[in-house]
Amino acid sequence: MNAPTPPAWLRPAADAVKPDGDLEMASVTGIALGMIETRGLVPAIEAADAMCKAAEVRLIGRQFVGGGYVTVLVRGETGAVNAAVRAGADACERVGDGLVAAHIIARVHNEVEGILPTSPDAEGGGRDAEITSTRS
Repeated sequence: MNAPTPPAWLRPAADAVKPDGDLEMASVTGIALGMIETRGLVPAIEAADAMCKAAEVRLIGRQFVGGGYVTVLVRGETGAVNAAVRAGADACERVGDGLVAAHIIARVHNEVEGILPTSPDAEGGGRDAEITSTRS
């Protein structure tokens, strides 16, 4: 006799991961979001490099917030994102006083998923798009 399958929120996150390894369903799979906000592009690049080297995370985007602020976003398992954000924040501080904030969301709500980029190229904007569109 087979036991009934428990609801998704009771199953471990590993049971809910899609077979193709898709990281877009964070609230279902337990995939975390890590964010580092910096003053300037150089600290943002330094932080992104350190995060990707420190743990198994995927760089999903960067946002030029305005006033010289840049936010870098990574996704991965909670432990990996935690390690990556710590490494990124440390690297950013070594560049100067560029670190503004570092934050982790362990399980992103489904409603928030719609505003997150799925890859660095999926943002469709930022400073590069503005520069390209003004050239003739």
